Amino acid sequence: MQKIYKFAIMLLCSQQVWQQAGAQSAVKNSSFSSGAKTVKVYTTAKNTDYRLSQTETLKFAKHGQPFETEACIFVDPSKTFQTFLGVGAALTDASAETFYKLPKDKQKQLLQDFYDPQKGIGYTLARTNIQSCDFSSDSYAYVKEGDGALKTFNVEHDKKYRIPFIKEAIAAAGGKLTMYVSPWSPPAFMKDNNDMLHGGKLKAQYRQSWANMYVKFIKTYQALGIPIWGLSVQNEPMAKQTWESCMYTAEEERDFVKYFLGPTLHKQGLADKKLIIWDHNRDLIYQRASTVLEDPAAAKYVWGTGFHWYVHDVFENVKRVKEAFPDKNLIFTEGCSERFNLEKINEWQWGELYGKSMVNDFNNGVVAWTDWNIFLDETGGPNHVGNFCYAPVHANVKTNEITYMNSYYYIGHFSKFVKPGAKRIISSSNRDKLQTTAFINKDNKLVVVVLNLSDDELPYNLWIAGNAAKTKSLPHSITTLVVQ
Repeated sequence: MQKIYKFAIMLLCSQQVWQQAGAQSAVKNSSFSSGAKTVKVYTTAKNTDYRLSQTETLKFAKHGQPFETEACIFVDPSKTFQTFLGVGAALTDASAETFYKLPKDKQKQLLQDFYDPQKGIGYTLARTNIQSCDFSSDSYAYVKEGDGALKTFNVEHDKKYRIPFIKEAIAAAGGKLTMYVSPWSPPAFMKDNNDMLHGGKLKAQYRQSWANMYVKFIKTYQALGIPIWGLSVQNEPMAKQTWESCMYTAEEERDFVKYFLGPTLHKQGLADKKLIIWDHNRDLIYQRASTVLEDPAAAKYVWGTGFHWYVHDVFENVKRVKEAFPDKNLIFTEGCSERFNLEKINEWQWGELYGKSMVNDFNNGVVAWTDWNIFLDETGGPNHVGNFCYAPVHANVKTNEITYMNSYYYIGHFSKFVKPGAKRIISSSNRDKLQTTAFINKDNKLVVVVLNLSDDELPYNLWIAGNAAKTKSLPHSITTLVVQ
């Protein structure tokens, strides 16, 4: 009889423990478990007119343990990860030149559509080139031939289009734009092939002079009213291109950072500028990051690792870098769809490429995401080597018509709703056809992005701490759900 009594007492205690644990779990997520919260749904979908369109307002209802037959997106706001810095695009010579070939009303429209957080998609991040790149109408340097002392340094070339354009973009963004800069090539005389194009390497005797030029550029732009947040060491250091390019092995980039660029930035009062290594594809990112960041003398100067997407779908390599170097940042520095063809401009694949990359990159620890040219002309240029590409927006400088690719809207599903300072949180899908990522903004609004690359319409529950809102994902769609 005593054994039965003891067992009953133990069972009662166990029940109390389980009840207390359940109550604590509910308290932990109480701010996001109320049925009174609403969910505004914004959708872009193939074969519809939906383009960042508000399509539904949902309500939560109590919903316990889901069955395996129920598709769900599980969101846990209590688990936070990297701090979001921003989304934006490169403000290149090509974009600037295209901008000033358009009438004032079209210029105003473009600035609003990219930078206004209500009427546009709210870009907060930008990148620009140091000296010329392929998306310049010509190849140019900031110093005269042989001037290693940089006595002839000037940015007069940039004052015609690029500098005024960048200043207009800053104003359109509310007076603040997180701007970083990247070189494609040193001046020809500083390289072993005596050419700004076709690869080549920085000559050893010009390493300090080249480091000094970054400083000159940053200080000059800042004096002209363009604050610079950061810089990358070299655009695509393992690509011998027909346009401006310069090659560095991982060891060469490490040593340039360790002995020249890093110390020079610090000595010249620019220690606060965020230094980004690699700035090339996901394929070699771990090898490059590990070579530089495992050297403490180089790593102390490095804010993070940047990468491009021109080798697609090796997303796990980005995750490996974050796992190995959790105290360093990751930033997506460039991506675009190549080989411009006007006849294919409305194909749905372009936006889905952005959506897939952004979801995976943010889930793997990326803090910021930068498109390539913010917009281009009707040829996919201008470009001085014929490397014409797509941008999310194309402006025909002959007819003044502006074309918005679906990629513009896919990017907007992130940039319009996720604000700088947001934290990424857990968002987990139990269906492989539904990909997802999520953030919590500083104002406590949850932003959940759901991507459907399939041909299927997929009903699902947005499930948070025992409450769920029922909705559906349209075929080939991206949806942003804002919980408030």
